[in-house]
Amino acid sequence: MASAGLKTVRVMIGAAAAVFALGTMASAASAQERYAAIVMDARTNEVLLEDQADEARFPASLTKMMTLYMLFEAIERGDISMDTRMTASRNATRQPPSRLGLRCTRRGGCDSITVDQAIRALVVQSANDVATLVAERLGGSEARFAANMTSRARELGMSETRFANASGLPDARHRTTARDMAVLSQALWRDFPEYYHYFTTPSFSWARGSARSHNRLIGSVEGVDGIKTGYTRASGFNLATMAERNGRRVIVVVLGGETAAARDNQVAYLVEGAYEEYARREDPNAATFASLPTRRLDAQAPAAPGGPASPYATYQGMVVETMSAVQAPLDGQGDQAEETTEEME
Repeated sequence: MASAGLKTVRVMIGAAAAVFALGTMASAASAQERYAAIVMDARTNEVLLEDQADEARFPASLTKMMTLYMLFEAIERGDISMDTRMTASRNATRQPPSRLGLRCTRRGGCDSITVDQAIRALVVQSANDVATLVAERLGGSEARFAANMTSRARELGMSETRFANASGLPDARHRTTARDMAVLSQALWRDFPEYYHYFTTPSFSWARGSARSHNRLIGSVEGVDGIKTGYTRASGFNLATMAERNGRRVIVVVLGGETAAARDNQVAYLVEGAYEEYARREDPNAATFASLPTRRLDAQAPAAPGGPASPYATYQGMVVETMSAVQAPLDGQGDQAEETTEEME
């Protein structure tokens, strides 16, 4: 199936094959410790594909989707408005990158930003200082806010998720699953349609600089319109995204990508596969419905003899680096600051 993003996400088949040839079973096993994925219909809740979707993983900056959910609820309650100014604490300004760059000075006090600016900074720049600012404003302390996040997540059906802070910065107590992140993505779209447009924001400028969205699939893969990326060394490269085509809205979550490019291509692969599946179902000549038999680009499953071609056939030979050797420990220790690797790409 052709799509607007096909050329954008394609990589050289020969180069990919070379990487795969150099891979080992040991490295594949290591990568598998972080990888998880799910594809879900946002309107019907049908799960089209799941791959380790209930295994515990680190959320990284996908945590900020829950921070935003809590912020949107506070706006709906009337506790704050888009024009409300929130003042940073010294604790917020000391958070590691990625940061908006909030500061405190002896003479001028601490910087303040509006709620609207905070939303954009969280979505586009994944700003950890802003996440702490929001947490302290809404919860009194970040620890209390994180507990409230976890409680609200459970109410939404995210039974396997625990948040330890508002940003997703490394903490051994953090945990989530691909399924829970799909539930959260759906909840943001369903419960706050008037705010979902923020997740399509391509860039954000503030007094001390500007940033562009880390979600490179927006504008490059047909129908993709959000929502959030995440990265720490322990989590790998995460992405929760949604796409809409012909009245069908798909949620795709991939956790534990070995590189941002591998993750992006895997998500694009799953998006295309989902819409191929829908197209097959509408074909009256199709003997059976496809069930997305191929889960990963680096683990191709051949079509059954005489059966229909895999809906992922277009992506054969792509991004086998998802199984490349892991370059960092998987035990939660030694994590980098959130998103810094993606910023350097």
